[in-house]
Amino acid sequence: MKKYLAEMVGTMVLVLLGCGAAVSLNCGHDAASVVGTALAFGMAVIAMAYTIGNISGCHINPAITLGCWISGRMGAKDALLYMLFQVIGAFIGSALLALMVHFVGAEGTTTGANACAEGPVAAMVVEIILTCIFVLVVLGTTDAEKGAGNFAGLAIGISLILIHLVGIHYTGTSVNPARSIAPAVFEGGAALQQLWAFIVGPFIGAILAACIWKLVKPAIKK
Repeated sequence: MKKYLAEMVGTMVLVLLGCGAAVSLNCGHDAASVVGTALAFGMAVIAMAYTIGNISGCHINPAITLGCWISGRMGAKDALLYMLFQVIGAFIGSALLALMVHFVGAEGTTTGANACAEGPVAAMVVEIILTCIFVLVVLGTTDAEKGAGNFAGLAIGISLILIHLVGIHYTGTSVNPARSIAPAVFEGGAALQQLWAFIVGPFIGAILAACIWKLVKPAIKK
């Protein structure tokens, strides 16, 4: 049970700090806000990787969990429970953020929800590409035989920063269904209407990443 709770707490922190930065910096209106938001998401992942990594592996993302399941690193039951607790954690993080925004009376978005001006299909394509890259980095750096060891969390966090720097302009960057579901429910409107793209896209990207890793993973010498 502890690993599921760890995933819940980790996802809560990711959503609260990452989306919180997007809200506080009014992300998307200037380059500095984009860079700041990208750094917030990446550093939140790095912090959680070294906090709960030894407990749950610090997926804090259903797309990563799906990639790990397809790669044979975990069973179906664990994968489903990981995803469930990740979504719960995202809702807690979004609720805390909405509460903070309510008390200070901030204007504009209160959740940092994802949306794409070009529509959900365009959003899905972007999310497939970015999630594939992100999950591939995760699978490679955390591989038991060929991974980056204690540096995996750093590599994953830095890759997430880069992905946000590219993706914020197009979709606000999700690459994480849990991170999209909770803020969209709180925000409503276009974010909720396009939510399916931010669930389907990352899952397809994760499947592609798992397939690519199986093709390129170095053979283990016996």
